[in-house]
Amino acid sequence: MGGFPALPVIDGVEFAAVEAGVRYKNRTDVMLVRLAPGTAIAGAFTRSATRSACVLDCEAKLAGKPASEEGAAIVVNSGNANAFTGKAGQESVDAVTDGVARALSIPASRVFSSSTGVIGEPLAHGRIIAKLGDLRSALDAGGIELAARAIMTTDTFAKGASAEIEGDGGPIRIAGIAKGSGMIAPDMATMLVYIFTDAKIAPANLQKMVSRQVDASFNAITVDSDTSTSDALIVAATGKSPAAEIGDMRSATSKAFEKALGAVMLDLAKQVVRDGEGATKFVEIRVTGAADAADAHRVAMAIANSPLVKTAIAGQDPNWGRIVMAVGKSGAKADRDTLSIRLGDLLLAEKGWRSPGYSEEEAAAYMKRDELVISVDLGLGKGARTVWTCDLTHRYIDINADYRS
Repeated sequence: MGGFPALPVIDGVEFAAVEAGVRYKNRTDVMLVRLAPGTAIAGAFTRSATRSACVLDCEAKLAGKPASEEGAAIVVNSGNANAFTGKAGQESVDAVTDGVARALSIPASRVFSSSTGVIGEPLAHGRIIAKLGDLRSALDAGGIELAARAIMTTDTFAKGASAEIEGDGGPIRIAGIAKGSGMIAPDMATMLVYIFTDAKIAPANLQKMVSRQVDASFNAITVDSDTSTSDALIVAATGKSPAAEIGDMRSATSKAFEKALGAVMLDLAKQVVRDGEGATKFVEIRVTGAADAADAHRVAMAIANSPLVKTAIAGQDPNWGRIVMAVGKSGAKADRDTLSIRLGDLLLAEKGWRSPGYSEEEAAAYMKRDELVISVDLGLGKGARTVWTCDLTHRYIDINADYRS
């Protein structure tokens, strides 16, 4: 929102973006990433039962453990999700990935594709293939911002984040980009994320880290409770850092790298929420004192996804009764007499009743802030979870009512 950040160049990664007219004219809508031989690839994807052809193809390729000594590539289009398009969907994926493989002289098994946009319409993949020569010619190690802009749909700003740690023998750098604004909910939270690092790490170890970090980042955000058909997170490690390989998962370097990777993932996830369609508020929901972590998650997401809570936030109304409602409907264990609710540092309710010190004026003043914290303590155990969401405004309706036109 304050401008695209300065991200470090990751050795072994090149970017290009072009206008292919996938759906709209005068819009950069295809991006290509070329990855050096030896790049390790890991990923996480939507668990929607109606996953797109691209997601199914990426899952199959990663499950097949393609040899990492070969080069690799990522190709992404916006404007069309290539989801619920029958056999034609896979045919489009094959045509695009085979075309990239030929253009870059790499195996098709090492080409990963994503599509985002309208669901249920055939992908005009010929328009993408016709631009592969231009994409190859434009590849540039410093082109990550152009790539971030090419994957946007209803986003209002391009999203990027980075981190650097000191490895054994030199620095290890991480840079990531993301798109996402609506149709955002867990199982991954339409969201696409691509993270690049020069770390030396085996694909299996990289996958373990990605899988561990996804629940506290991309699976802890929601804009509108709708899970996309197309969500994809792909992490690529080129091995070009001078630092020694991250082999021992218990080492200090391994722990520092995973922490930095998790921080980049969470930063990008929060940017997606801040850019929620029509959003005016960024909301952190902290649940503590649950019977277990699963119950804490149920309560946090029930609050975050409640239209009544989200519209109250949009209207700057401290209607904490709606939070009580959301806790009650969540399916988690809860007890009226042990429950407490706070807005920031303001105690609203406790011991089964409104707090004696509650001030409607103070609560209303707090609600005018751009960033809010809602805290719920269930008073039943040690389970805790934090999630992030935004308000629900009329602008969200405007955007989605007109999306296909």
